[in-house]
This record gives sequence, C-alpha cells and structure tokens, in this order.
Amino acid sequence: MTVLDVAREAGVSPSTVSRILNGTARVTSDKRSAVEEAIRKLDFRPNLFARSLKTGTTMTIGILTQDVESPFYGRAMKGIEAGLAGTGYAPIMVSGHWNAAEESERVRLLMARRIDGLVILTGHLDDRQIAEFARHQPIVVTGRQLEAPQVRAFTLDQEAGGHLATRHLLNLGHRRIAHIAGPSDHTDATDRRAGYERALREAGIAAAPELVVQGDFMESGGLLAMNRLLDSGQTFTAVFAANDQTAFGARMALYRRGVRVPDDVSIVGVDDLPATAYATPPMTTVRQPIYEIGLAAAHALLTMLGHAMPAVEVPPLELIVRETTRRL
Repeated sequence: MTVLDVAREAGVSPSTVSRILNGTARVTSDKRSAVEEAIRKLDFRPNLFARSLKTGTTMTIGILTQDVESPFYGRAMKGIEAGLAGTGYAPIMVSGHWNAAEESERVRLLMARRIDGLVILTGHLDDRQIAEFARHQPIVVTGRQLEAPQVRAFTLDQEAGGHLATRHLLNLGHRRIAHIAGPSDHTDATDRRAGYERALREAGIAAAPELVVQGDFMESGGLLAMNRLLDSGQTFTAVFAANDQTAFGARMALYRRGVRVPDDVSIVGVDDLPATAYATPPMTTVRQPIYEIGLAAAHALLTMLGHAMPAVEVPPLELIVRETTRRL
C-alpha cells in the first residue's frame, strides 16, 4: 500500500497526501477527512525509512541510561515515554554501565543510526564530551549543570536531599548517624554526603569518619558496606543510605545480624522507589521526582526539535516518613 493508493481512494493528489502526513499541508477539512478515512480503510502505514531520506529526520530519540535493571532508570524511562507519547517519536535505549568509555561508544552508536536527539540520564561522560556530541544534534542531560549550544541540563539539589534525611534523624534524637556513601566519582553521591555533613555541623556534632563507609548505589554494595560497619564495632543508632537500593542491601545485612529496623537502628534512603512503600516495614526515604525529570527531559528535547511542548514543573526533593525511623 502506497501514497498513490491513498490518493486514489481519497480523490486527491499524492502530494496532498504527503503534505498531510508530514504535517505541512493547509487543506480543507473535507480533503483532510477524506485522506484520513482512506488511511484507515486501507490500513496504510507510512514508509518511515523513505520519509527519513526525504525529510532528514528519523522520528527516533536516543536514550543513554546506565543500568536497564535499575528501578531508578526504569522510572525515568517511564517519564520519557509519557513525554514522547502521541508525538510519533520512538525511543531507542542503550546502557553505559557507569563507564565513560562505554557511554561514549554507545552515544556514537546511536548517532550512527541517525537519531534526531539524545537524552543522557546521568553517567560519567564529562561536559566537554557532551558539548562535542551536541554539535551534531540536540541533547538533554540530567544530573548535572551544563551550559553549551544545543544542550539542556536538568539537575536536582542533592545536597538538600542529604540534609533532609540527616536532619530528620537528628530531630528524632539520633546523634551517632552512620552514612553509606555512593560512588566517590558521582556528583549525586558527593552532594548527598555534603548534606549529611552540613546537617551534623548545624547540630553541633563533629562528623565521624569511622561512621562513613563506601557503597556503590547497588543493593550488594549496601549489604557489604553495612557488614563492614557492623564488623568495625562502631556504635550507631541510625543510618543514612545514599540511595534506596543501598538501603535495601543494608537492611538485609541488619536482618541477618538480628538487628531490628527501626527498633535497634533507624534507616533512611533516597529516591522513593516504588518498592520502598511495600517493604517490611515501609521505608523512610527522600523522594526524587524521577518520573517528572524524565517527562521534563522529553518535553525539553521535543521543544529543541521545534515542537511546541508545555514546560514540566519538577518539584523539589521531599522527605517521605514511613516506618524505618523512630524517636530515640
């Protein structure tokens, strides 16, 4: 089935059908209705490859994520899909696995497939690399501040998130508060640790280096970090975990050692992943607007591509108090 068949069925010229399909035609309502009816009747599907050769666009958006199994990135992807819904654009997702060289290779792979734009969800690419890639197509990047031609960046106040979590524990009377940090080369992790330290400082409590253990934002890293903390013999009554996945692993370690949450140790995470509300007990966390960031990224990229899209309001981080924290 071709444009010629649609034109014959609708009683219009093939060029009129093409212009309507491309969204560039100004035609009478009866002609448009006739073409739309012919498309439905013939079950016509445009040849996207042929259209891309003619228009120079592929109607595809590249998305560089870090881990396809991560519930964090799954939530962001859901927001991007919602933002692209009804626009005709299709997403192509690749993973960089927190490796700058692999991320760079994946971006080049997407560009070779002639994507129209790119969304980068955090990662380890440096600003210079992103600015260089943006010379070839529009890019939206999350998790950093970056000003460059054809780049739009979204960032959240992660330092405020660490401060919220730690202040909540301080307000409950905790003074020996441990922190399982995220990767030391990840800005979100270092900012959250800075918020933890600021909250302690404001409360007149000296930060104790022995209560800070290294994690990697993964459940397994949280479990190992908590085991190291328990094996160290340090006393603590609360833990601020760098993200929810870290907190899940830490809770497993506590459970295996017979340490009760929150009776013996209170714990707070960051992200508000869907599973936190259904854990036993439900987990206190700092909510990140992950879905909204994905939605905002999609709308921003579509706007850069020339489409009129509404701006998305991204709310600030918010403390969600559930049942893994208690007054000392």
